[in-house]
Amino acid sequence: MEVGTSRNMILWFFLTFFIISILMLGWLLWPFISIIIIASVVTGIFKPVYKFIIVKTKISPNFASLFTCFLLFLILFVPIVFFVSILTKEAYELYLMGKNAVIGDQIKNLIENSKIIEKANDLLSTFGYELTGDEFTKSISEVGRIVGFFLFEQTRWVATNVLNFLVNFFLMLLVIFYLLIDGDRLISFIVDLSPLPKDQDEKLIQKFKDMAGAILIGNGLGGLIQGAIGGFLFMFFGLNSPFLWGVIMAFLAFLPIVGIGAVFLPAAFYLFIKGRVAASIFFIVFYIVLSGSIEYIFKPKLVGERVKMHTLLVFFSIIGGMKLFGILGIIYGPLVVTGFLTLTDIYHSNYQKLIGIECD
Repeated sequence: MEVGTSRNMILWFFLTFFIISILMLGWLLWPFISIIIIASVVTGIFKPVYKFIIVKTKISPNFASLFTCFLLFLILFVPIVFFVSILTKEAYELYLMGKNAVIGDQIKNLIENSKIIEKANDLLSTFGYELTGDEFTKSISEVGRIVGFFLFEQTRWVATNVLNFLVNFFLMLLVIFYLLIDGDRLISFIVDLSPLPKDQDEKLIQKFKDMAGAILIGNGLGGLIQGAIGGFLFMFFGLNSPFLWGVIMAFLAFLPIVGIGAVFLPAAFYLFIKGRVAASIFFIVFYIVLSGSIEYIFKPKLVGERVKMHTLLVFFSIIGGMKLFGILGIIYGPLVVTGFLTLTDIYHSNYQKLIGIECD
């Protein structure tokens, strides 16, 4: 009895210090947690490229990892630096237009000239309701001011904190370099530490990999395509700030319910009240075709059926993630929900009956 009690005390003593050491390690790495998470996600996406380089060139893992990081530098860093100045300029112009009510005045003049308010009031008069253009134009000005200021602040941070941005970016590449080489050993180390059965650990890890692939490959490429095409269309039809709106559409494409329609449909309305009816109809039809082909053809073929999550849940996971973590919430939100859903699935298949038996 005393031997058993002594062993329990030793076990709990060890577990206490082990948990404290884990918390201390987490505290130590917390300032770099965003870099580590993003690096882990990017590593999962580019691991096939790393393996392909090793197979085709027969070079060492170190050189293959270094070459993969160089590709990442060309793919990510160069475009960011090249476009940030353009985005800053257009975002600041949009902010000033919204702040000075220039957007609202332009919309108000267009509405008055098209007499769309009068036509709408003729229909609404039967319901005893009258629509005025002042509140509408003020709302548009405010939206322009908020969107422009937010994007201007984000891009200005990159522009004015070049050193900080460089350090973080190259720290991410450093983490990716070692994860490509030793990532499998790190996963095995974590799996060995986990008290869960190996198959459950592997299921959890695989779900995270699949979701990361869905976010960066499916949503990322889908957003890039929609943003690039949308921005080109804005430029072709002579609309202001095509690059800025292209970037906004690229981010909105991550949202499964709203999507690029939050930009395309108001743009179609703007063209309509300007009297460009054919262009307005083209915008609506093009939006339906582009969004539908990306969501129902491109993404399913690229990502497959590996990640199954309800559309509404994806929407709220991204919105909630952005509210808590900023722009990185696009990645964090779905990963958090993926962890919950995977653990729920493991609970239903392995532990629900066991808990029910113990309760009985």
